[in-house]
Amino acid sequence: MAKRCEICGKGPQFGHNVSHANNRTKRRFNPNLQRVRVKLPNGATVRQRVCTRCLKAGKVVKAA
Repeated sequence: MAKRCEICGKGPQFGHNVSHANNRTKRRFNPNLQRVRVKLPNGATVRQRVCTRCLKAGKVVKAA
């Protein structure tokens, strides 16, 4: 499963876990994706993975 928002394209970002001794190990920050039923402009309803930022901004119309 691709960890990518189907509206804005937001994907995982990369960084480090940093210990108290300043040891660094690679880690991944995944976007907060939700599977929602989205109503498309042509009236169809599809399931998409959408980040919470797009949901909050109103970039998608949820199907009833």
